[in-house]
Amino acid sequence: MSFDFLKDPQLFRYDALSKFVGVFVALFFVLVVIYSIGYMRGRKGLLRYYLCTLATFVASLGAVFANNMLVFLCFWGFLGLLLYLLIAFGRNERTPATAKKAFIIIGGSDALMLLGIVILWQLNGPGEPMSILSLRMDALSQPLNGSLAVLGYLCLAAGALAKAGAMPFHTWVPDTAEDAPIPVTAYLPASLDKLLGIYFLGRLSLEVFRMTTGMNTVLMALGSFTIIAAVMMALIQHDMRRLLGYHAVSQVGYMILGIGTGNPIGIAGGLFHMLNNAIYKSCLFLSAGAVSKRAGTNDLAKLGGFARVMPVTFSTFLISSLAISGVPPFNGFASKWLVYQGVIETGQSGGDLWVVWLVAAMFGSALTLASFMKLTHSIFLGQPSTDVPAEQMLKRRETGFSMWLPTVVLAFLSVVFGVFALQVPLRLFVFPSIGGDVVAPGIWSSGLASLLLVIGIVVGFLIYLAGSLRKSRLVEPFVGGEDLSKMPEMRVSGVDFYETVQGTGVLKGIYRAALKKLFDIYDVLAGFLGWIGQGLAALHNGILPRYLSWCLVGMVVLFFVLIR
Repeated sequence: MSFDFLKDPQLFRYDALSKFVGVFVALFFVLVVIYSIGYMRGRKGLLRYYLCTLATFVASLGAVFANNMLVFLCFWGFLGLLLYLLIAFGRNERTPATAKKAFIIIGGSDALMLLGIVILWQLNGPGEPMSILSLRMDALSQPLNGSLAVLGYLCLAAGALAKAGAMPFHTWVPDTAEDAPIPVTAYLPASLDKLLGIYFLGRLSLEVFRMTTGMNTVLMALGSFTIIAAVMMALIQHDMRRLLGYHAVSQVGYMILGIGTGNPIGIAGGLFHMLNNAIYKSCLFLSAGAVSKRAGTNDLAKLGGFARVMPVTFSTFLISSLAISGVPPFNGFASKWLVYQGVIETGQSGGDLWVVWLVAAMFGSALTLASFMKLTHSIFLGQPSTDVPAEQMLKRRETGFSMWLPTVVLAFLSVVFGVFALQVPLRLFVFPSIGGDVVAPGIWSSGLASLLLVIGIVVGFLIYLAGSLRKSRLVEPFVGGEDLSKMPEMRVSGVDFYETVQGTGVLKGIYRAALKKLFDIYDVLAGFLGWIGQGLAALHNGILPRYLSWCLVGMVVLFFVLIR
C-alpha cells in the first residue's frame, strides 16, 4: 500500500507548529492508555474503548497535519463522533444525555465551520469549481476587510472555540468532566481538545486570515470573560470533577487572550499556555480519578485526609494545583507571564483596554488559587469524612503503578517546563512555531527564582528541625478546643469555602441564572426549539377546518407575492 498522498503539500503539511502539537498529541495518547490499564480494568467493552482511543489519536494527527480545509474538516468531524462514543463509556444515568449534548454542540459548530469554508472559497475562488488549491491553509491570507470575511472567520473560529471549550460553547466540558470516565476527560477536554482547538484558532488568526485590531479586541474580550466567568463558577462547586471541568474552561481564556494580542510575545504565551494547560490539567484529572476510584465518590463533603494514604497522588495534585494557579516556578506561571507581557505590549501599541484584560487575567489567577485551596483542603487535608462506610475506608490507599506513573510524568513536566521554560519548551517548540525567538520586554529569570525558592524551602525545613529538637506533647486533633474523635461534627472541611460569594449583591442573580442553565447555549436552544415544536404541534392537530384555514392564508400570501 502506498502512502505517497501523505507527502502531498496540497493535502498535508509538516511545519514547526503542526510537529509541536503532534508530538504532545502522541504523548498524551501514551499516558492515557497506560492510565486506562488500571482505571478501566474490569469494565465491559474494553476492546471498543481502546479502538476508539486509538482512532482519536489517529484522527487528531490527521487534523493537526492537514493543510487542506476540507481534509481538516473530515478529521475534525470524525473526532466529534469519537468524543460521543468515548463519553458513553461513563457509568451514571446522565452519561447518554451528556454524550448527546457534547456531540450536538461540537456538531453544530462543525456545521458553522463548513459554512466558513464555503465563504472562504467564495472569497478566494468565485465562479470556479472548489479546488484543493483554493482551500490550502498555507496559500490563504484573507484580509478581514468586509462583512463576509468577518462572518467566515467567526464561523471557523466558532468550531475552534467549541472544541477548546471556550464560552459560550463551554457547557459540554463540565458535564463531560462529571459524567465521562476520567481517562476520557483527561484525554479529550483536558488535553487533546485544547491542543486542537487552540491550534486551529492559531492557524486561523496567524495564517488563514489577516487580523484587524477590532477582531483582536473581540478575542481578548472573549478570553478575559471566559477566565473570570468560568472560575467564578468553579468556586461554588461541590463535585470534585465538575470543579475541575470549569477550570478547564477558564484556562482556555488565557490562550485566547494571548492569541488575541496579535504580538509575538502574547501569541507565544497563548501557545505555551495551550501546552502547559494540557499537561497540568490532565495531571489534575488523572489524580482526581485515582482519588475517586479509591473513595468511591466525587462529593467533596465525603472526602478528606487522603494526603496520608495517597502521598504520590497528593504530591502530583499539589504540583499541578500550583501550576494552574500560576505560582512560580511552575509552568503555568511561565506561560501566564508571557500572556501578561503580550497584553501590556498592546497598550504600548496604542490599545486602550489593556489594563482591563490584564486585571482580568491576574484576578483569574488569584481566584484559581483560591478555588484550589478549597479543593486541596477538601480532598487531601483535614480529617476524613464520617459519612463514609467503614468498608469504603479500607480501600483508601495509593493506586497501582499504571495509574500513578502518568501523573508523576505530567507533574515532572510541570516543574521542568517552568524552571527551564526558555531552554526547553519555548526554544524547542513554541518559538519555532511562530517564526523565531521572542524578546520579552520584562525579564523573568526562572532559574534564579527557582534557586531562591529552593533555598527558602531548605531554610524553612532547617528551622522546623531546630524547633522539633525539644520533646513535644502529642494530642489528638482538635478544633476550637473540642476533640474531633469525640465530636466529629466539629470537622473543618473546605467544601463550603466561598459559599457566601453566590449570595453577594449582583452575583446572587447571576449565580441563580447560571444554576438554572440560562447561560447554557444547548439548553436555551433546546428550550426554544421545543417551544416552536409545541406551537407547530398545536397548529397541526388533525382538525380539518384549521387545515383549510391555513391553506387559505397560504393562498392569500402567495397571491400577494405573485402580483407584486
